[in-house]
Parts: sequence; C-alpha cells; structure tokens
Amino acid sequence: MQRFLNLANPVEAESQTKELQAAAPALGLQLRVSEVTTLDEVERVFTAVASDGKGAIQLSVDPLFGRPRAMVAIAARYAVPTVYPWREFVQAGGLMSYGSLIRDALRKVGVYAGHILNGEKPSDLPVERPTRFDFALNLKTTKDLKLTLPPTLVGLADTVIE
Repeated sequence: MQRFLNLANPVEAESQTKELQAAAPALGLQLRVSEVTTLDEVERVFTAVASDGKGAIQLSVDPLFGRPRAMVAIAARYAVPTVYPWREFVQAGGLMSYGSLIRDALRKVGVYAGHILNGEKPSDLPVERPTRFDFALNLKTTKDLKLTLPPTLVGLADTVIE
C-alpha cells in the first residue's frame, strides 16, 4: 500500500503514517511512503503504482488531498484502488473511504464558535475527537477496477453506492 506524506504538513502526516506503519505488518501489508507537496507529485506516484500493476493508495486527511473530484479523477485515470478519508470522495466516484463525518466536525466548529462569541476563552474549551466514523463503498468503481470485494466487507459498509 502506498501512502502520501505531505511535507508541507509534516506533523499530521507523520503521526498518521506512524500509526499505519505499526498496523501494516499485522495485516500482511507493506507500506511505502511517498513525500509529496504538489498534485503533480501525487500524480507521479499514481503513475508508479499503476505501472507496478499491484498495490493501492491510501490518502490521509490533508488539505493537499482535499479536492475529491481531482483526487478521484487521478485514481480513475490510472485505475489504482484508493482509500479516501471521507465519504465525499466515494460519492464523487472513489472506491472506498473510512473516516469521521465532515458534517459532525462542522457542527462542532459552530458550537465552539458560539462558546467563543459568548466570551469563553478558546484555551478553556476541551479538545474533542470524532466519535462517529463512516465506512463507504462505491460498487460501480469496484466493477470499473475489476475488483471483487468479500460480501462481509460490503455488509460492514455504512454507505454503499451502487
């Protein structure tokens, strides 16, 4: 599995990558990390993975990769199975995603803004982590990539796009 590390956002990317590096061997996966800072560099990695003929790409939560249509178009152009951080990528034609729900995060931003506008200090507000996660699959993309997913995996999905 290929993973991108955006050098412009090293703290977040490195922490996420360390977690994946720890989990990969237990899943029988080899994790390769590519350092990128532009979409052109991202495309070069997709080219390399496609020419290898095996493997997949996992995108992290990062502003560089935050354009669902652009990232899904690159993955489709090279026919590389790609796992995305949010359902919006799958709705745009991506293969699968697992991550928190953007609408939940936006709701929390609104609550935080309300507290701050009511005079609370931002430093006094608690740090919150997501509590709900969504696993989404796009079965049309699965067929386009000529992949066969186990029925149990499809059954686990919170969102299935046909």
